[in-house]
Amino acid sequence: MTLVLDVARVAAAVNVLLLVVLVGIWGRNYLEIRSKHTLGSVVFALFLLAENALALFYYLDPPAMSPPAVRAMMYLQILEFVGIAFLVYVTVD
Repeated sequence: MTLVLDVARVAAAVNVLLLVVLVGIWGRNYLEIRSKHTLGSVVFALFLLAENALALFYYLDPPAMSPPAVRAMMYLQILEFVGIAFLVYVTVD
């Protein structure tokens, strides 16, 4: 279970970093454009950032979690990473 928890920690930490980048870019764009769509992207990224920060907090000091729950959360963190990485790619490109 240690490897699974380590993978989940790394995925959550990278997600937090990527989301900080997205919030910065989208926040700057919102200040320039004042579009509802851009504001929605910023709000969405902030909620996702909060979720990943909370997950990382629990991964760093894990309570008694069952191995299947940790494994399921690891898969979700990895899927989130793929989605967030794609958003960074299309945003920066």
